Amino acid sequence: MANNLENIRREFLKYIEISDNEWEAFSSYFSIEELKKRDLLYEYEEVCEYLYFVDKGLLRIYFLQDGEERTFHFALDHYFAVDYESFLRQTPSHYMLEALEDTTVIKVPLQALQYAYQNMEHGEKLGRLLAEEYIFYFTKKIKAIYTKTPLERYKSFNVYFPGIFQRIPQHYIASYLNISSVHLSRLISQENKKEKSN
Repeated sequence: MANNLENIRREFLKYIEISDNEWEAFSSYFSIEELKKRDLLYEYEEVCEYLYFVDKGLLRIYFLQDGEERTFHFALDHYFAVDYESFLRQTPSHYMLEALEDTTVIKVPLQALQYAYQNMEHGEKLGRLLAEEYIFYFTKKIKAIYTKTPLERYKSFNVYFPGIFQRIPQHYIASYLNISSVHLSRLISQENKKEKSN
């Protein structure tokens, strides 16, 4: 499995230094799962047991509101996906995690992070930085809904998720942006016209 962990190792090394011995022990907790398109990693009110790393593929994090699916986040290749509250507290999640295409994930259990906190020189720093990144994203997402126009949110989405329009249904993107599919189609049409006129 070691050769299959190079991508996640590179990602963790962006946060902290990890010695070879530390990595060998830390990564021994990891497992790999192959998902088919539409597979769910966990469902509503199940505990999020893992921090998921997308080695290859695409995940969607969503929740239900009045029986309608609301997309909260996408995780592309080499991104992490998790419901941090459910994961850390081992409580039922209010989200669901779905593969939007055939996807390979590396699963990091809570025990792995607990090992890192107690035994790795920079383990506690890793946990803090991962949690901070999740909080920053969550705050930025909520703030954008209240302070940015739909067009501004659409432009930011294109920067944050490059190439994703070719990979997923448009109504998922509209849901993420908190607008209707009709509104999104109008924004796309407007931006395409601007590009052609330039």
